[in-house]
Amino acid sequence: MSLCIVILAAGQGTRMYSDKPKVLHTLAGKSLLEHVCETAMGLSHRDIYVVYGHGGEQVPNALQDFQVNWVEQKERLGTGHAVQQVLPYIPDVDNVLILYGDVPLITEESLKTLIDAASNTGFSLLTTHIEDPHGYGRIIRDVDSKIVAIVEEKDATEEQKRIFEINTGFIVVKSELLKLWVNALGNDNKQNEYYLTDIVSKAVADDVTITAVLAESNIEVKGINNRSQLAEAERYFQLVQAHHLMHRGVGLCDPARFDLRGELEIGRDNQIDINVVIEGKVKLGKNVTIGANCYIKDTIIANDVNILPNTMIDSAVIGNGCNIGPFARVRPNTSLDEDVHIGNFVELKKTDIGKGSKVNHLSYLGDTHIGVETNIGAGTISCNYDGANKHQTIIGDKVFVGSDVQLIAPVKVHDGATIAAGTTVTKDVAENELAISRSEQKSIPKWKRPSKN
Repeated sequence: MSLCIVILAAGQGTRMYSDKPKVLHTLAGKSLLEHVCETAMGLSHRDIYVVYGHGGEQVPNALQDFQVNWVEQKERLGTGHAVQQVLPYIPDVDNVLILYGDVPLITEESLKTLIDAASNTGFSLLTTHIEDPHGYGRIIRDVDSKIVAIVEEKDATEEQKRIFEINTGFIVVKSELLKLWVNALGNDNKQNEYYLTDIVSKAVADDVTITAVLAESNIEVKGINNRSQLAEAERYFQLVQAHHLMHRGVGLCDPARFDLRGELEIGRDNQIDINVVIEGKVKLGKNVTIGANCYIKDTIIANDVNILPNTMIDSAVIGNGCNIGPFARVRPNTSLDEDVHIGNFVELKKTDIGKGSKVNHLSYLGDTHIGVETNIGAGTISCNYDGANKHQTIIGDKVFVGSDVQLIAPVKVHDGATIAAGTTVTKDVAENELAISRSEQKSIPKWKRPSKN
C-alpha cells in the first residue's frame, strides 16, 4: 500500500505576535515547514500535500523549490476540516500520514516506526508522556489499556487532565477509513471546530484497533507556539548537530555556543571556537582553525587556514595556508590563493588575490584582481564605484602599494610597480615604475595654535 503525506500548515500562530505565518519562522536557518517537508521527503511516499491558510500565498511562495501539492484551507475550522480539504485528492488505496508544519523536530525514524505499526490494524497513533500535559489532548484508555478516545484540554474533566500520556497528532490511517470518519465529524465542542482527534472514538465505534507508538523523545513531537518554544527547539537542534560534528572529529570549544544553519562538509583536525555561525553550504579542509564570533556562509575553505576572531566570510573560496582577520570581512565572489594574508579590518568584495599576497589592515578592495607576492598597505582603497557603474582595478605581481593609497578604477598597476604612500592613482602604472602624487610639504615656523576664547 502506498503512502500519502498530509502536512497541516494553515495556522496563524497568534502567540508568536508576528505578521509572518508561524510555519515560516526559522529554525537553524530554515523555516519550520521546510524542516517538516524535508523529513517527509525522506520517507517512501506517493504524494505530499501541504494545507495552508493564514498568510495566503506567502507559504507556498516561500517553498517554491519543494515538490509538494498545495491545498488551501480558506476557512480555518479545525484540524479535521483541514484534512477534509485534501481527501478528494487521495486514492482509497493509500495510507495517509498526518504531519504538522509547526513540529519541525520529528524524525524519520519515529515516523517509519509509526508507518510500520499501521500495517496490521490500519490505524497507528504516536503518543508520549510529559510531566506537564497542560494544553495537550489526553490519551484515554480502557481497563485493557486500549485507546478509546482523545480528549482536548478545553473539553477534559479534572480527572482526565491528570493523565500524562498525550496525543502528538501524528497518525497513519487507511485513506478509506480516514475519509469515512473525517466526513462524519461534528463541531459540538467548546471551540466549535472539527477535531481530527475525534476520529479515534469513531475508530473505536467501528471496532478498529488503534496501535499506539511511543515517541523516542518529547522534544521531537513538541509543537512551536511561541518565541520561547522556538528558542528551546533551536538550542536542542544545534546541540544535536554539534555533538554529531564532534563525533566526526570536529573540535568545538563549547557545543552549546555553536550554530550550524545549513550543511557543513569537514576534513580532519578542525577547531572551532565559541559563537561561530555556519550558514548555507560550507566546506572545510584539514587543519582549519576558526576563532570566536566568526560568521561563515556558502564558502569553501582549504587546508591549514587560520580565521581569526570576529571575521565574516560570505560566498568565497579560501586557499591553502591563508590567514584572515581579526575583524575582516570577505564578501561574495572573492577568492584567495595559497598563503594569502588578510589582516584586521580589511574588507574584500568581488576580489581575487594571488599566492603569497598581503592586505594587512584597514583596507577596502572591491572589483579587484591582485597578482602574486603583492603587498597592499594600510588604508588602501580601490575606488570602484563612480556613482553609476562599478569598475575594475588590476594589480600585478610583486607590486608594493604604500599606505593610504586610492586607486581610481578603472586602473591597472603592472608587475613590480611601487605606489608611494598617500598617492591617488588615476592612470595606469607601468612595470617597475614608482607612482607618487603628493603636494609639497610646507613648514611654517613659530606657528601658534588657536586658543579657546
